[in-house]
Amino acid sequence: MSGRGLARLAGGALLMALGGCMLDSRSQIIPAETTQVELRAVQTRMFDTGDTKMVFRSVLATLQDLGFVIDKADDTLDIVTATKLGGYVVRMTIMVRPHGPHQTSVRANAQYNLVAVSDPRPYQEFFDALSKALFLTANKID
Repeated sequence: MSGRGLARLAGGALLMALGGCMLDSRSQIIPAETTQVELRAVQTRMFDTGDTKMVFRSVLATLQDLGFVIDKADDTLDIVTATKLGGYVVRMTIMVRPHGPHQTSVRANAQYNLVAVSDPRPYQEFFDALSKALFLTANKID
């Protein structure tokens, strides 16, 4: 959260505490650039395979191919945390979940220098690379 956003949050809390007033439901203390539903849609992709372990392994390989270092990979919970350094810090957490018998859901959450990423481009790049890796794995192409 930026300093300006924290100042707005603190100011709003102070006004509510001191004045006992209620904020108009149409106003926002912190204006949201992207709603949570829109952000979740950007962060999540469905893949037509029920093999979550294969998707999990492909997530690991894709992150490494994109220059990330795997910090933690929990194959029981199917969660991966990875970091990419280069004058900046990008941290991604990826969750792999079954979605019915024939689909797998992958949700990515990225932070750039400790700020949540809401821009769809980095997510799209990750999911494009993951889709290619899954295609190559499914078709046994090395």
